[in-house]
Amino acid sequence: MKKIKIAYIGGGSKMWARVFMNDLALAEGLGGEIALYDIDIPAAEINRRIGERINDAPETVSKWDYKVYPGIGGALDGADFVVCSILPGTFDEMAGDVHLPEEYGIYQSVGDTVGPGGVLRAMRTVPIYEGFAREIKAHCPDAWVINLTNPMTACTKTLYDVFPEIKAFGCCHEVFHAQEFLCCVAQEELCPERPDRSDIIIDACGVNHFTWITEATCKGTDLLALLPRFIDKFYESGYCERVGVSPDGFRDDPFLYGNKVKMDLFRRFGVLAAAGDRHLVEFMNNSWYIKDKADAESWLYHLTTVDFRKKDQAGKIELSRYIAEGGGKVVPTRSDEEVVEMMKALLGLIPAKVTNANVVNVGQMPDLPLGSVVETNCVFAQNSLKPVTSKRLPPDVNALVYRNAVNIENTYYGIKARDFDRIFEAFINQPLCSGLSLSDGRALFRKMVGATEKYLKDFYPMERLF
Repeated sequence: MKKIKIAYIGGGSKMWARVFMNDLALAEGLGGEIALYDIDIPAAEINRRIGERINDAPETVSKWDYKVYPGIGGALDGADFVVCSILPGTFDEMAGDVHLPEEYGIYQSVGDTVGPGGVLRAMRTVPIYEGFAREIKAHCPDAWVINLTNPMTACTKTLYDVFPEIKAFGCCHEVFHAQEFLCCVAQEELCPERPDRSDIIIDACGVNHFTWITEATCKGTDLLALLPRFIDKFYESGYCERVGVSPDGFRDDPFLYGNKVKMDLFRRFGVLAAAGDRHLVEFMNNSWYIKDKADAESWLYHLTTVDFRKKDQAGKIELSRYIAEGGGKVVPTRSDEEVVEMMKALLGLIPAKVTNANVVNVGQMPDLPLGSVVETNCVFAQNSLKPVTSKRLPPDVNALVYRNAVNIENTYYGIKARDFDRIFEAFINQPLCSGLSLSDGRALFRKMVGATEKYLKDFYPMERLF
């Protein structure tokens, strides 16, 4: 049994913590301490009690000692792994991120990565992550740091910029959903049995939530060559990769989509966009796929409102309390996430593993700026993460990715310098802001900064806002 310490920053997580704890409970050969740190200590305490209930389940094969820490330093001391999963601010601030731009004809389906909402979220998050990086350097400089927080690219960039020797990577499951979509293609075009996601071998590259699959095979068969016929069948109706869910499932669940944007982009460019449609549309001009609510409906996805997120969060909090207080039967169930498998590979407990991760570009994407954070395949082995040089994107796709990569870089460096003018230049250059005049752009930026001033005033010279 390998004993390790995992520091969980954001240990009061309302959803992902339970997923992670369940996966760890089924991780043979691992054990140790999970140090929960959160500014919301009662929420972390609830997760501690849930962890103890998971420990008591007969199906559990790996038991963990869950501890809540009042300070980040104690949680990090001696940690082998650090998991960062936070919500920067509250959903009240996210309401400004997502809905204030609607007054200017800009709609966002997620609002946490790029676009006006992504910029404002980065403004809240980057200063927090600067602190995390300094604390990790002081308390556990040799730990592997796994970032799950959005905006993924900006968070990972911050960790490396503040602490260049850090061993960090961003982990996102959007590419996994694209692999599931390709499983459906294989089932429809090749055989009646749906293959496992592990059978889908891909080359993927881009920036987080705007990653593209340039090669895909299933047991030696080229799946991208089969896509045109599959798309001809399902383009109008859409297709949801989740088993048992119809293409219009997005009408009942705003996190679902019919993959029509993904199929349209493949028809245009010949490579497969690897994120969900809700993310993809925010990386392109707003007149393409997200002019308004009706446009979203026609492309078979939903504009996820912050009111919905608040209700969803309330339900998750209620469920967490119910479980923590002994309600229901706790049965550990393995998720489709790969974080625990990545950890086991880094510990040398399983053979080297190849999967997608977000790390600094050292040449694995030669057409994007060196030093920016990109998402490609990486090889995880004992105490080693090596990015895999990706196949080059078609020039037209690379132009789309490059614009967003540079915007993210400029957003980050503007935030680092606390320079509102530089941040605004990245803001107004967002593809979703392509219809804004400069005067309207400045007015919107001022309104959005004002809506989240509570979380900015300690870090930014608010009096310098134009």
